[in-house]
Amino acid sequence: MNDILIVEDLPEAAAMLNEAVMLAFPEAHVRCGQDLAQAGAAIAERVPDLALVDLGLPDGDGTELIATLTLRHPRCTVVVSSITGEDSKLFAALQAGAQGYVLKEHPPAQLAAMLTGIAQGQPPLSPAIARRLLDHFRLRPATVISPLSARENEVLVLLARGLRLGEIATALGISRHTVGDHVKHIYEKLNIASRAEAALRAKSFGLV
Repeated sequence: MNDILIVEDLPEAAAMLNEAVMLAFPEAHVRCGQDLAQAGAAIAERVPDLALVDLGLPDGDGTELIATLTLRHPRCTVVVSSITGEDSKLFAALQAGAQGYVLKEHPPAQLAAMLTGIAQGQPPLSPAIARRLLDHFRLRPATVISPLSARENEVLVLLARGLRLGEIATALGISRHTVGDHVKHIYEKLNIASRAEAALRAKSFGLV
């Protein structure tokens, strides 16, 4: 990991993550962004090898950045660094393409140990997050059949991956208005109200 980007708005947390990163990758060049705008500018300048992304940022949800990096820069390893491990945040981030999820409650040395596993192909996961994942799949019900149309299933998959309406329209070759209608119908048919719920339902249908 030669170039690392930390996206974190709290100075104390950013300093702690920087310490962990330097312990894990002493030779790396580390950059920091406080919000989505600064992160976007940093990525436009140079795509990082590793991005540590907080989810609750001043100008939006870090899941959006995760989805963009995954879609446009698949060689960048994206890891969530968050204070929360609640299921809606966890699964939305993983569906968007995050390759790890660590809680900021750990001391720098412990975080560094999780990050160094990336070189050996080990996803960095806090123990509490690993337990949540195991519980989810152990208790996961059998895959059910989607009640959506073929096109609605396509839109649902792209929603689950974190794409915005305009990006979905471009990917499917349809208008943004049509995508909006599909999303409305999907939410109505599935009785959901958020992207996180959409991602979970897509997984339950075996679509992602």
